[in-house]
Amino acid sequence: MRKAEREPLNRRRVLTTAVTIADRDGIAAVTMRRLGAELGVEAMSLYYHLRGKDALLDGVAETLIEEVLAAVARAGGEGEWRAVLRARFLAAREVMLRHRWGPGVLNSRTTVPLGVLRYYDSIIAVMRDAGFSYRIAHRALHAFGSMPLGFVQEVFSPSADEGADMAAVADLVPHLVAMVASEAHDADLGWCDSQVEFEFTLDLLLDGLDRAR
Repeated sequence: MRKAEREPLNRRRVLTTAVTIADRDGIAAVTMRRLGAELGVEAMSLYYHLRGKDALLDGVAETLIEEVLAAVARAGGEGEWRAVLRARFLAAREVMLRHRWGPGVLNSRTTVPLGVLRYYDSIIAVMRDAGFSYRIAHRALHAFGSMPLGFVQEVFSPSADEGADMAAVADLVPHLVAMVASEAHDADLGWCDSQVEFEFTLDLLLDGLDRAR
C-alpha cells in the first residue's frame, strides 16, 4: 500500500500555516523553526519560499491584507457613500478581530502592498462619485488613517510600569488620569481600540465629511 503523498510545500501553504500559528499562539511564535516543525520539514527548506524572518512577516502581512480586501469586496460598493464606506471599514475590522496580532504586524512593515493602494483608491472613487473634491478626499484619508483596514493607531500604549508612573504624576495630568480611570474597559485591539470607540470615531468622521462636502 502506497503512503499518502505529502502536500507540496509552497509559499501559500507556508504563509497560511504562519497565520494559523499567530492566531493560536501569537505573532511572536511565528519563526522559521516553528513553521518547519508545524509543516514537518527542516526550517532551512523554508528559505526557498521566504528568505528570512522579515520576508516571512511581509508575507504574513500580505496574507492578512488579502483577507481584508476579500471581506471589503463582499461588503459591496453600491448605495449611499457613507453606508458603503462604513460597511467596508467594519468588514475589515471583523478580519482584524479574528487576527488580533494584525495591527502590530501591519504597523511594523515598511512596504505598502499594491492591493492596499487600490483599496484606498476605491475609497477616493466612492467619495468623488458622491461629489467630494480631491482636496476633501485627501484630507479624509488622513483623518481615516488605518480605519479602512479595521483598526486605529494608538497615540500611546502604556505598559503596566508606565501606568504606575502616570499615577505618580496624577497631580500634573489630572484630567488624563481621571479620563483613563473613568473609561477603563477591555479593548478589542490595542490598548484603547474597542468596537464602540471605533464606530463612534467612524461615524463622527463620516458626519463631519458630509458637512464639509
